[in-house]
Amino acid sequence: MRITIRDVAREAGVSVATVSRVFNDSGPVGEETRQRILSIATRLRYTPDGAARSLITRRTNTLGVLLPDLYGEFFSEVIRGIDPTAQRSGYHILVSRAHNDKREIEAAMRAMRGRVDGLVVMSPDIDAAALVANLPDDCPVVLLNCVVEGTDYDSLNIDNFGGAYAMVTHLLGRGHERIAFIAGHERNHDAAERLRGYRAALRNARAESKKEWERTGDFTESSGYRAASEIAALSPRPTAIFAANDSMAIGALSALREADLRVPQDVAVAGFDDIPMARYMSPPLTSVHVAIGELGERATRTLLHAIEEKNQHAKVQDTLPTTLVIRQSCGGDHRG
Repeated sequence: MRITIRDVAREAGVSVATVSRVFNDSGPVGEETRQRILSIATRLRYTPDGAARSLITRRTNTLGVLLPDLYGEFFSEVIRGIDPTAQRSGYHILVSRAHNDKREIEAAMRAMRGRVDGLVVMSPDIDAAALVANLPDDCPVVLLNCVVEGTDYDSLNIDNFGGAYAMVTHLLGRGHERIAFIAGHERNHDAAERLRGYRAALRNARAESKKEWERTGDFTESSGYRAASEIAALSPRPTAIFAANDSMAIGALSALREADLRVPQDVAVAGFDDIPMARYMSPPLTSVHVAIGELGERATRTLLHAIEEKNQHAKVQDTLPTTLVIRQSCGGDHRG
């Protein structure tokens, strides 16, 4: 037999409204009464009806998280930043992936309507029309690493341009005159900004630049492997490869080993993101460090603030800074 709120109220000798106030935290109840109700509810194994509760409080205590993928350490670290931050505030998360497919993104947003109190969105293919059409007007949204023109949402981005610019400048400073680049998805905001930083650093240093040194990947190890294999066959061969993320840099390390090229003696390699695995590669991977967990944590704190303010707050557009972590893959010391 299913235990109801009426059973708890009868056992505690209080009204149904009093029990409801305890579980919805919606009104004053004496501490002794509150503890008695909670104790009886535990003994009877009473579970509040989440749907009914959300109708009363207009809260689901759930945050939606829409990511382009769930595979890979970057996304794992983002979720690791989001989940504990949400739980500390009494929220759970509902995670969905959309594989950069516009129809899947819109379907995921529709599925979350009414089930979440706010949404963190990371998707290169999201646009203003999709957000407006598939989410309620008052739904708090934090855009993570994506730029959507014509909207008024909180957003948090990585300093992709600055990080890439700094890494190329570092490689030039180590004497590399031929620096290849493995880019990410063309439509991806992060990828476009990292490519822009690479090109700007070469241009401002008046360093040599060739189209054949730019190879397109898709942020996976296999695409980094393919691109590095092509770069290794060039003549003259670039002396450094900068990949737009660590996964592609890891694939590049494998391709260079198979080509009997030493890293960093023959070809230096650098990545972007500084995922936890980077320091354990052989050789340890130089990378542009992004505080990935902090990215998820800050996005969650921003979303929780928007929820508390009923989305009537002044929207923020923040940028997370990056730093270089120099390790042995580009001839530097192994410093963590």
